[in-house]
Amino acid sequence: MIEAVIFDMDGILIDSETFWQETERTIMKDYGIEIKKEMQKDSFGLCTAEQIAFWYNYKPWPNPDFAEIEKNYDGIMLNYFNTRLELMPGVTYILDFFKKKGLKIALASSSNLVLIEAFVKRFNLGHYFDVIHSAENEEYAKPHPAVYIGTAKRLSINPMNCMAIEDSIHGVISAKAARMKVVAIPDKVHYHYPEYVIADLKLKSLNELGEKEFNSINNHKI
Repeated sequence: MIEAVIFDMDGILIDSETFWQETERTIMKDYGIEIKKEMQKDSFGLCTAEQIAFWYNYKPWPNPDFAEIEKNYDGIMLNYFNTRLELMPGVTYILDFFKKKGLKIALASSSNLVLIEAFVKRFNLGHYFDVIHSAENEEYAKPHPAVYIGTAKRLSINPMNCMAIEDSIHGVISAKAARMKVVAIPDKVHYHYPEYVIADLKLKSLNELGEKEFNSINNHKI
C-alpha cells in the first residue's frame, strides 16, 4: 500500500534538464571535451560531482580541481533557478492530488540542497513537502538507492510503501533498487529508451497521472 510519494526535482517538477545539459557541455568544453547531445545519455541524471568525474574519466585533463568546477557549475545553475526557472506542466495539480489523499510527500534530488531550496522558495511549494532530501548528504548519488532509502527513513515509511516519480534512467534505477514503485516520465528525447521497462508505469506528463493510474500502481505487487 502506497503511503508516500517521492518526487525527483529536475525534469519532473521543474524544466531544468535542458539547461543542465547546456551547462555541462559549456563547462566541459573549457577542459577540452567537446560533448555532443547524444553523448550525454550516460551522464543524464547524475549529480554535479559525478557528472564532472564522469567526463574526467572519459578524457582526463591536468591538475583537476573538482571542487572548484562544481562550485562554478552550481553557481551558474543557481542563477538560472533564481531568474529563469519554470515549473513543469501539472506540478500543482499532482501535488494537490496526493495531498488530498493524505499521503506524505517528499522530494529526493541529485541536485545540491542550495538549488533545491531555491526551487522551493521561488515557487512557494514548501508546505507540500514533508521531507526534502539531497543526494549530496549521502555517500552515493543516483543510480545508487541511498537518496531514496534515506528519504523513506526520514518519512518513517518502509521504502516498499513509497512511490517515486522520476524522469531519468539513473533515477528509475535508484528508486527501483530501493524497492519502491516507480512512475517514469521521460522527456521526448529519452521516452522510447528500452531501459524504462523496469518502471511500473511510463507516462508523458504529470497531468496523465490520475486516480486510475495511481490505483493501478497501488495494487501492483513488486
